[in-house]
Amino acid sequence: MEKFFKLNERGTTVRTEIVAGITTFMAMAYILMVNAGMFADLGTVSYGAVYIATAISAVIGTVLIGLLANLPLAQASGMGLNAFFVYTVCFAFGLSYANALVCVLVDGLVFVLLTVTGLRKMIFKAIPECVKVAISAGIGLFIAFIGMQNVGLVVDDGATLVNLHSFNLLAGSVTWPEIMPIIVTILAVFAIGAMGHRKVKGAVLWGMLGGAAAYYILGFITVPDFYATSVASNLSSDFFGAFRDFGTMAFGKVITEGFDFSAYISAHGMSDFIIMFVTTMLAFCMVDMFDTMGTLYGACATGNLLTEEGEVPNIDKAMLADAVATCCGAVCGTSTVTTFVESASGVAEGGRTGLASLSTAAMFFIAMFLAPVAQLIPTCATAAALIYVGVLMMGNVKGINWDDPTSAVVGFLTMAIMPLTYNISYGIAFGLISYVFIKTFTGKIKDINVGTWIITILFALMFFLTR
Repeated sequence: MEKFFKLNERGTTVRTEIVAGITTFMAMAYILMVNAGMFADLGTVSYGAVYIATAISAVIGTVLIGLLANLPLAQASGMGLNAFFVYTVCFAFGLSYANALVCVLVDGLVFVLLTVTGLRKMIFKAIPECVKVAISAGIGLFIAFIGMQNVGLVVDDGATLVNLHSFNLLAGSVTWPEIMPIIVTILAVFAIGAMGHRKVKGAVLWGMLGGAAAYYILGFITVPDFYATSVASNLSSDFFGAFRDFGTMAFGKVITEGFDFSAYISAHGMSDFIIMFVTTMLAFCMVDMFDTMGTLYGACATGNLLTEEGEVPNIDKAMLADAVATCCGAVCGTSTVTTFVESASGVAEGGRTGLASLSTAAMFFIAMFLAPVAQLIPTCATAAALIYVGVLMMGNVKGINWDDPTSAVVGFLTMAIMPLTYNISYGIAFGLISYVFIKTFTGKIKDINVGTWIITILFALMFFLTR
């Protein structure tokens, strides 16, 4: 173990690594419930099936990055990318669950190719810095918006498209059972924020569990027939039901059903399909790449793991692990697998080697058998996690130069378009198109490299040739 992980060389011990791995798991375990709940909205795949798919892909990705790159990081289905999968690719574009998995599989294969050939760096440089930092912030807004909608905090009033849910019990327009979950969500977000400030490990998970407990306590005490309407159906899930659903609803669907795009082509035409598929895959790949690279640098910097040149050690192997895990995730039936920023919590706890990753993977493996229990987590609790993750992702806005209109306009459009159109790829497209136009009309066309032109033209074609 010492020879493989180089524990002494990195100044750590087996006990420290195991504790760090468990800490990382506690910080990111919420993804199991949140991802499963999000995919269940599709109606074609169950909560349990995606819960198992998420756990298995997390185990595979985390083991790979630990063994290949010897880094104390963990991987799972990425927040933002899962929302893009469900609410944009499936609901907005009209692809089936299996069809969307093909986009994820191609994303992973392209990511492997880019990493092996070194083209990854060229594409990374083709995206303007103001767009890169705004993508994460825009996804944060999008995720938070989804959380608010899921719990009913934000509603469509038919006039302004969005409005705040009424809390006026005295007027009789709403009932306590309607607003009780919303209040629990709000309080859970406040609690997570307070725990985050106090550096509590696993604040998001504890906030979710606390929110779930508050929901059930208030429900049993104050809501008539609460057990029959809100609890009984979840308790009826048998222990092996999640594994059975995984085998029949999720695993291998990308192979057996995913490549049949006849329904979409007959409805929209072949040219529409080609542009849609290319830009969708590109959006998956770009977000995955920026998210992974940013997390690798951030987490490694936290633990002073960067090389003397300021690079992530074994970065190509880490990126390869991410790409392979994404392919495995597609086969299992979940969205793009990426390195989690919550890994920094384990690094802060002393994790320095891949042994911490193996510890995290072991925890995900154990959690795989707790699907019936996890299914009891109510929507109001997962919504709190979505909102708080949105808060964390908004931190990147400080990287935008708001004093420079050429940067501010591009960054703002990238962020604003995502939640307002319910589409991540539209935000990226507006960011790139606005960047090209502003640079051209300010006499700085030479700042635009060839890669930027190609990617921008593809996204522009998406607007004119699709939908």
